[in-house]
Amino acid sequence: MKIAVIAGDGIGPEVIAQSLQVLRALRPFGFEFSVKAALAGASAFEQCANPLPESTVNIAMQSDAVLFGAVDDARYDHVDRALRPEQAILGLRKQLGLYASLRQVKIEPELASLSPPTPERVRGLDLLIVRELSGDVYMGTPRGQRVIADGPGGGEREGFDTMRYCESEVRRVAQIAFDAARARSKCLYSVDKANVLETSRLWRQVVTEVDKDYPDIAVTHQCADNASVQTIVQPMAFDTNITGNPFGDLLSDAASALTGSVGLAASAMFGSTGPSLYEAGHGSAPNIAGQDRANPIACIRAATLMLRHAGGRHDLANRIEASVQQVLRQGLRTADIYRPGTRLVGTRQMGEAIACSIGQP
Repeated sequence: MKIAVIAGDGIGPEVIAQSLQVLRALRPFGFEFSVKAALAGASAFEQCANPLPESTVNIAMQSDAVLFGAVDDARYDHVDRALRPEQAILGLRKQLGLYASLRQVKIEPELASLSPPTPERVRGLDLLIVRELSGDVYMGTPRGQRVIADGPGGGEREGFDTMRYCESEVRRVAQIAFDAARARSKCLYSVDKANVLETSRLWRQVVTEVDKDYPDIAVTHQCADNASVQTIVQPMAFDTNITGNPFGDLLSDAASALTGSVGLAASAMFGSTGPSLYEAGHGSAPNIAGQDRANPIACIRAATLMLRHAGGRHDLANRIEASVQQVLRQGLRTADIYRPGTRLVGTRQMGEAIACSIGQP
């Protein structure tokens, strides 16, 4: 397998290093891979004056899969929007034609007590959120800022964005979500704001049309505000969710928080053709970068998703998941999931423990 590795900013390089260490531990089990590193985010801007250099796109396009760290750096908030570090992931999604993100949120038994709700509300939780990536207000045009003549004092600044969806964009991600639901509990929750937004009305119409091709799937339509509340209050009521770009962004992070730490969940992103992309659910966390404090489990799980979807090696993915669970049962914890009675370890030690556990019977 040819893997494009984009470590990015902040803790990205640290967690990516541990993910690669775990992948190397799989070589005795018949997994061969090559790595080609590429720049993105602030590190790319500093070297190339571009958060997403053409060379990075080329490396990604020539790979079987992309393993992505994190991009973000508040030092560059003042530069033009197109040059900010976070534009790297948005641009890469567009260049690779990625339109669907799948984030699985699972509660490990050893970590149920960390969840903001009571452990009884989340024990055994296994939630999948399918998010559309290519449309909606994040990608819509026109957008920008301008001065309007009829503002107070003769003019004031106005910011504007465009929320737009095409039928084909909704249909293709809906098919992915229905297929995912079919492989799980055969229940699909579609989240929108059809009570106020035309884009959401179209969304609901198309999902309802696709539903006719999946008579074995039970579909429930839910407004985003209520879904966000219910995700926290009674998360076990959900199984597979599908939603648009901004709603999916918010719901994915809210659901990830149920695990007790954003350092535990990962995402997989897919398009019609070309390589898929795998990343941790957390950001660049510059406040702890370089301190050996970051939790590498989310990035290691991103590699697990890569093995399943891009490599077809479910056996190796299961081996990694079993190793993560074994290390957690042994009581090892990074700072974000540490509690009295467990053993505090750093980024490197957690990664090493998981890698070593892979080779154990």
